[in-house]
Amino acid sequence: MAVRRVALLTAGGFAPCLSSAVGGLIERYNELDPSIEIIAYQYGYHGLLTGNKVVIDEEGRKQAPILHRFGGSPIGNSRVKLTNVADAVKRGLVKEGEDPLRVAAEQLKADGVDVLHTIGGDDTNTTAADLAAYLHENGYELTVVGLPKTIDNDVVPIRQSLGAWTAAEEAAGFAANIIGEHRSGPRMLIVHEVMGRHCGWLTAAAAKEYRKWLDAQEWAPALGLTKERWDVHAVFLPELEIDIDAEAARLKGVMDEIGNVNIFLSEGAGMHEIVEQLEAAGEEVPRDPFGHVKLDTINPGQWFAKQFAEKLGAEKVMVQKSGYYSRAAAANAEDLRLIKSMTDLAVECALRGEAGVIGHDEEDGDKLKAIAFPRIAGGKAFDVSQPWFGELLESIGQPLKPAAAH
Repeated sequence: MAVRRVALLTAGGFAPCLSSAVGGLIERYNELDPSIEIIAYQYGYHGLLTGNKVVIDEEGRKQAPILHRFGGSPIGNSRVKLTNVADAVKRGLVKEGEDPLRVAAEQLKADGVDVLHTIGGDDTNTTAADLAAYLHENGYELTVVGLPKTIDNDVVPIRQSLGAWTAAEEAAGFAANIIGEHRSGPRMLIVHEVMGRHCGWLTAAAAKEYRKWLDAQEWAPALGLTKERWDVHAVFLPELEIDIDAEAARLKGVMDEIGNVNIFLSEGAGMHEIVEQLEAAGEEVPRDPFGHVKLDTINPGQWFAKQFAEKLGAEKVMVQKSGYYSRAAAANAEDLRLIKSMTDLAVECALRGEAGVIGHDEEDGDKLKAIAFPRIAGGKAFDVSQPWFGELLESIGQPLKPAAAH
């Protein structure tokens, strides 16, 4: 099938790869076949449902390289689940009685789209596969080639998601400034809350990056500037069992000795316990269109800070979230190389009609390829048995206790 028109969309939360991935796809089509038309749906599936799109004209094609220097998404994102009919109707995206999946598919058909490139997480990409299946059943062929975007790095079976390396680096830089507050009062407790609903990879990687920065610094202990005070003293992840009383006893020793405690916390750590506690108290826990708990409304960082503050005898408590700072950053050099390799392959697969999500397949020797949609899933757990993570916990005196599966 000859490819005449391709469409791009970015969806879900931001990651430091969206702008660059859009630019990379446009550049590759320019290189291989500049006659192919490119359109972009604005705000992801929101724009697909409403027909809100732009044509990438000649001037836009020339400007594509500029996108590598920026974060965010030039074509806009949204959280829209096409199978959540009630939410789509409530938001005015479809009319009462309409099936959002059918509306989206008919829009693609009306726009003459031969290839749809989706840049998003597992929900974004598997939804696109559902669209392709619907169109196939109705005699219209559409090739969907997705790119894996998530700072959580939790897409099965993909080794490394786009933007995750940059997000970890940015979170580490954010932490350096926040932890600089540790002498703003005696007995200071600082909680650095990092994004990661089900997976602690980003928090662990951010702690690793931050400690690399620590190791590269020169210290002045005679003046009170010590590595110990700037260090990470605890790392709490969804994949770890958190014994609050035992950790409080350990961390109180740190507080008594150096006068402050710094915690790196994945926002998903303890989520089940927090939700159970709130629901037991009769409180309604807000959820998004995908059914995910709105973590910003339950404030895991504040919850943990409250648990530890009294037990540590903290006189001052600070909770800071690095998520929005990290996720809209421009891609770093490492991610730019990964984005380039994936966008190039995405276009090549599209031109030969090979559907799937581009990534290094952990179940096939980390081979970079188009992975079949039925194999794509979210919520991949961070492997806490990796030696580097075990060494990190050991160096800060925190026991490694994998959590029981929920």
